[in-house]
Amino acid sequence: MEKRRSAREINIGGITIGGKNPVAIQSMCTTKTHNIRETLAQIKKLKKEGCEIIRVTVPFPHDAEALPEIVKKADMPVVADIHYDYRMAIASIKNGAHKIRINPGNIGKKEWVEEIIKVAKKYKTPIRIGVNAGSLEKELWAKYRRPSPEALVESALNWIQFFEERNFHDMVIALKSSRVPEMIQAYELIAKKCDYPLHLGVTEAGTMLPGSVKSAIGIGTLLYRGIGDTIRVSLAEDPVEEIKVCKEILKSLELYQKERTIIACPTCGRVEVDLLKLAHEVEKRTAKIHLPIRIAVMGCVVNGPGESREADYGIAGGKGAGAIYRKGKMVKTAPEKDLLKELLAVIQADYPKIKL
Repeated sequence: MEKRRSAREINIGGITIGGKNPVAIQSMCTTKTHNIRETLAQIKKLKKEGCEIIRVTVPFPHDAEALPEIVKKADMPVVADIHYDYRMAIASIKNGAHKIRINPGNIGKKEWVEEIIKVAKKYKTPIRIGVNAGSLEKELWAKYRRPSPEALVESALNWIQFFEERNFHDMVIALKSSRVPEMIQAYELIAKKCDYPLHLGVTEAGTMLPGSVKSAIGIGTLLYRGIGDTIRVSLAEDPVEEIKVCKEILKSLELYQKERTIIACPTCGRVEVDLLKLAHEVEKRTAKIHLPIRIAVMGCVVNGPGESREADYGIAGGKGAGAIYRKGKMVKTAPEKDLLKELLAVIQADYPKIKL
């Protein structure tokens, strides 16, 4: 891992991002925001899965009017997503949104952006400047002929200057593209040109498999290089799935300390236990462990003992049986049918308050 980029700290509804603070996981509700009951129900599910910041869309006045109750009951920072109508941004700020997200280029007039800045300064509300490849300003389209990384960065820097000239510095920056190489290049460029926190994402990433892969490569590459302060995996799926993928990206880089990590060997002809079933059962039964421990589920004697010793807990399978490891040492052997039970018993002994 490369050294973390030093970004200025921004407080969003009690969560501080930037600096040395953990990378925060974000998602967005798919509900109509004015449907308060459904919106809060989805937020509750996302919170349970591990979401830390939630965004809701505010295209109409009745959506803005719903914000006070949503903000009060959401139990996490609420970001209002605004497009086109500057009045919705102002209403969202006044109604308690912890942050707003705008693409200043599609607000319409700079005077309207100035009005948003004035109200945001008064209420001390952070603003995410979101520059998207799909909504780049016309003059930059004309200059670059396409939404290149350089075009996205120039757009963001122009707006950063506009906000700074009006003495507004409570900003988060996002440069999103559905093309992974362009997304990576854009963030690498902007990271060198400003010190604002960066929100990472591959926009319109797709359905579960392709979207997860694109996001893991794009977001993961940047995080490895020390770039990024909040992340969202944008999937054409239930947003709960976005949180799951976010966590796995962070865990793969050892940036997430709130949940156990499962490692399991790929299946091959050497395996002599039902590894697929065992790995899924271990994953399911240990889901309540919200601690940064590693659990290995290995299927043969080639890599099994070594990986199990390196993990906090592990199973190394053999012919119809296996060995249970704890903190680098083999503690017992068991027939295949008892491997799950014996592993859970060993973990349970160390963490009696967690009911596995």
